[in-house]
Amino acid sequence: MYGEAKAGAPTRHKSTLEKWSSDFRWQERVREREAEIAAAQLEAIKQTAPITGYAIYQKRIADLNQLAETLKAEVMDPNRRWTTDSHWEGGVNSGELVETHEFNAPLVTQYRGVLGDIAAEMGERKAAPEPPVPTSPVAAGLPAHMLAPSFLAPYRDIRAAGHTEYVFNGGRGSTKSSAVSMFGLELLLANPDMHWLAVRQFANTLRDSVYSQIQWAIGEMGLEDRFRQVRSPLEMEYLPTGQKIYFRGADEPKKIKSIKPPFGYIGILWLEELDQFKGEDAVRNIEQSAIRGGDLAYKFKTYNPPRSANNWVNKWVAVPDPQRLLHKSSYLDVPPEWLGRAFIDMAEHLKEVNPKAYEHEYLGEVNGTGGMVFENVVLEPITDEQIAQFDRPLQGMDWGWFPDPLHFAKMHYDAARMTLYIYGEYRANKTKNRQAFDDLISKGLLSLDHLLIADSASPKDIADFRSFGANIRGAEKGPDSVSYGMKWLQSLAKIVIDNERCPHTADEFMNYELERDKDGDFISAYPDKKNHSIDSTRYATNLHWRRGGE
Repeated sequence: MYGEAKAGAPTRHKSTLEKWSSDFRWQERVREREAEIAAAQLEAIKQTAPITGYAIYQKRIADLNQLAETLKAEVMDPNRRWTTDSHWEGGVNSGELVETHEFNAPLVTQYRGVLGDIAAEMGERKAAPEPPVPTSPVAAGLPAHMLAPSFLAPYRDIRAAGHTEYVFNGGRGSTKSSAVSMFGLELLLANPDMHWLAVRQFANTLRDSVYSQIQWAIGEMGLEDRFRQVRSPLEMEYLPTGQKIYFRGADEPKKIKSIKPPFGYIGILWLEELDQFKGEDAVRNIEQSAIRGGDLAYKFKTYNPPRSANNWVNKWVAVPDPQRLLHKSSYLDVPPEWLGRAFIDMAEHLKEVNPKAYEHEYLGEVNGTGGMVFENVVLEPITDEQIAQFDRPLQGMDWGWFPDPLHFAKMHYDAARMTLYIYGEYRANKTKNRQAFDDLISKGLLSLDHLLIADSASPKDIADFRSFGANIRGAEKGPDSVSYGMKWLQSLAKIVIDNERCPHTADEFMNYELERDKDGDFISAYPDKKNHSIDSTRYATNLHWRRGGE
């Protein structure tokens, strides 16, 4: 300012500055800018923040309001709105001390920021309130069209609390798992102190089964925005109440015992694929570990009945229990449009070529007595003339050294007749990959023009065979892949084995039985022993059963 004074510039007195302030409409401009900032912040919040992201706490709002009032008083105070300073204008002998006033921009900026905070929090709450917690979801009930007709009677019983244990068995496509996923959700919403535990025998099968099934039910019931769904670890939370849905495998029992809900208790238990659990005692231990506290609990058990009447679950369910409701269903009880034409065609085709397998798989019938896994094996010669007609040979390899052997299998699949012909095998112990490859070539077993599918657990062995010239790849695996492959083999009309050409294969297929529990009863588990030719066969047919057969 001293330089301006020397140049003849006018002196900026208080009256001049106040007139400039009025001309520039600073108060109106501050308010306009505040409104712009608040609107921008609110829009950003709407775009990025979830409904529950701006929970309003009374202390936070009170503090903000108090600070806003304090700043407002200071902004409106002329002695605070303008900062006072002074400087000397003029010459050394003829000058004078001039008082100046500068607009207090930092103070107004701070006030504007506080208003923005209040607008963001209170404005967001008004714009996007939390969804109300359902007070009586059971009263509304599930729409009838969401359940197959055969499940309406059990549904009414559940709503009336007629039983505490509900056992649903049946064949493929009976929608029993879909029904239970919706029953469980309704019970969860109706009982805000209950939590839900879903269990499979193997933890690695949870994500693609019960978790996905409950996820589907949440979507069907229009509850997506009320559930937080976490994949690692597998868990769901009902946001209005904080109720949890837990997922555990029976092969990790400590993780079941360690569940500690934040409040209430586990009052809903779902055991999916019940026949795969290790017997009645194992199931009872899970129930005792999971259900602790509370006056009421619901147990749901779903499964496809094992073929053998001697399986533990078939024996268990045959003993009446007054607290248990037993329900049986099949795809014939379901509206056809729910299943699709392809599903029904597959069922009808199996009915024609293998009625016994159809009755078991699709109708859920128990039509066996022992624990034999493959009742469709036929031992008969496969002639050279037949083999010459097999234009697309399937080849499988199960790696081994000792005592487990390396086993190669060669076969042909007649999809139209659902018949598998096994006509070539090679088995060796303590044999290096180079020697095994040379043996297979010299014996005319391995075809380099056709795909060889091997156990993918041994990538080094696969790499060796590929370097030797084999057209080889690893088998596609995943949760339940063993069970699915075995059931596909069981569903075939026939597995024809030439026991002269393939003595090891014939022996294993004819004598392979389900595992037994400690009481000697069969369980729905496949023993991992004396099954090298069976594994090779699963690998060879991997591309067929992985896509549902063809």
